[in-house]
Amino acid sequence: MNGFLPISKQDMVDRGWYYCDFLLVTGDAYVDHPSFGTAIISRVLEDAGYKVAILSQPDFHDERDFVAMGRPRYAVLINGGNIDSMVAHYTAAKKRRSDDAYTPGGKAGKRPDRAVTVYSMLARRAFPDTPIYLGGIEASLRRFAHYDYWADRVMPSILESTGADGLMFGMSEHSVVELANNLKHGKKGADACIGVRGTAYMAHDANGLENAVECPSYEDVCANKADYARSVKLQYDEQDAVRGKALLQRHGKRVLIQNPPAKPLTTEEMDHVYALPYMRTYHPSYEALGGVPAIQEVQFSIIHNRGCFGACNFCALAFHQGRYIQARSHESVIEEAKQIVQMPGFKGYIHDVGGPTANFRFPSCKQQEEHGLCKNKRCLFPSACKNLEADHTDYLNLLRELRQIEGIKKVFVRSGLRYDYMMADRNDAFFRELVEHHISGQLKVAPEHMSDNALYYMGKPSFSVYEQFRERYARINQKLGRKQYLVPYLMSSHPGATLDDAILLAEYLNRVGYMPEQVQDFYPTPGTLSTAMYYTEIDPRTMKPVYVAKTPEEKAMQRALLQWRRPDKRPIVLAALKKAGREDLIGFGKECLIRPARGEKPPAPSTRAAKSGKSARPVAHRPAPPKKKGWAKAKRKK
Repeated sequence: MNGFLPISKQDMVDRGWYYCDFLLVTGDAYVDHPSFGTAIISRVLEDAGYKVAILSQPDFHDERDFVAMGRPRYAVLINGGNIDSMVAHYTAAKKRRSDDAYTPGGKAGKRPDRAVTVYSMLARRAFPDTPIYLGGIEASLRRFAHYDYWADRVMPSILESTGADGLMFGMSEHSVVELANNLKHGKKGADACIGVRGTAYMAHDANGLENAVECPSYEDVCANKADYARSVKLQYDEQDAVRGKALLQRHGKRVLIQNPPAKPLTTEEMDHVYALPYMRTYHPSYEALGGVPAIQEVQFSIIHNRGCFGACNFCALAFHQGRYIQARSHESVIEEAKQIVQMPGFKGYIHDVGGPTANFRFPSCKQQEEHGLCKNKRCLFPSACKNLEADHTDYLNLLRELRQIEGIKKVFVRSGLRYDYMMADRNDAFFRELVEHHISGQLKVAPEHMSDNALYYMGKPSFSVYEQFRERYARINQKLGRKQYLVPYLMSSHPGATLDDAILLAEYLNRVGYMPEQVQDFYPTPGTLSTAMYYTEIDPRTMKPVYVAKTPEEKAMQRALLQWRRPDKRPIVLAALKKAGREDLIGFGKECLIRPARGEKPPAPSTRAAKSGKSARPVAHRPAPPKKKGWAKAKRKK
């Protein structure tokens, strides 16, 4: 035996198995590494005493691959992979991708569109009487009625469309073991989910549920966009393991029941999960096919935390993994690092010590353990909460300990860093050592935009915070005698962001002499507040209208403006400037974005530019964003 879980009937025979308890079906190749959800859930079930077989990327044209290992004793578990299958297949412009990093050799087309739905139907055909439970991010973010960007319509809960018996949302170590134990003790189908935190199921009624919150029905959210926005807000309000209530959403004659979220793992539980016997690489059967490209970024990396209280509106983390921070002990992380040092191919570099947000090691305030996270407040937006405990001491000590391990030359931090959290920490020690020891030439952070109007709808802090961070980064580099760069991630066409906002950002980039090589066009994936804004043109937080760039023409303009120097973008940039009345930015001055065509004279300054005598500032063509308590005050203070 090679240490991996069985992927074939022969593997089961070699282990002396005549059956498996659970058949885990996934849209990814089988990679037994704790950065992959399939690996964690399968090892957690194995640790609980269950036999688990892995069916990765089965032929989705018929059910033959499903029956090859025989009927599982308790259930079929299905996920679409580490990322949503539709995101894996399509760009934000709905163009088909040419590769897939989670498939052997990077080959595209090994999983179907809407993989969870297709696999569920095949599993039902293969095993008509066997329960089917869904998990992973694709199912988790589709547990309620949701807007589907690719179909451009509201779709029902994935439980309704697949006919699966239940669904596990979020991080499911607790949920899957409790569900497995219920099945072992004779419960079947949706009944096995009753009372299990972190699960959802369909029922004929909600009898017996007390203190539950009812969302607008599937029929209502299809018919009325305001109801859709209200439904999303209710769902977000209850995604808290401490104060969250059960949620209901009617679908015709049946009702979707979501139990409260699973309790976060304790440090001891998290240490145990990450100490399970992972092989830390892809199955050897993929070697001849070129391996699995996705392993390259994580094989020599360490996950030390979970959750993110940053809760950006465009990010699914708050709805999936949650806002509560869970962290591993130093001893657990150091032990994993020592294992990595012994791995073939390790050259002395830990590629990342991170997670959803690398520099979060504990909850943002002491009140969360007893009261949960605040329902209508954010820890870092619009500015840092007065109760925020910004302290990098523990994370810094962890990095220092890792640097001392024999065989490690360098420890990098490459996953997301919240620069606003760093700025809230009055102690510069972490910032200095990050610059000195934990980056190589450049530091990537995500301001996303520089227009405070756009940032408000993103749920990001004022741009002045980023500017202060940028200045401090430059000072520390100068003091250390380093020449290292700051690389900002930027997003175009987010709901609320206008063409004027894009021009404002382009002007700023021009002033600082930076043009991004890559720009992320907003991608309306299921389960985020920003996607609700995109579909409804309503901000669920305030129920007020939001401007949304939806036409391919304007989306292309906003994106092109952020790469105004590229010759291929010139026609689009020119059209955008003319549409916005910003011909003052066409010329030879240092403030201009593009030059006139050869032989043409620069256009006369626009009315706005002429009045000010300098480059005009954009004028928003929609009502100003609603003021939140502390927003204007925080902006002035910054």
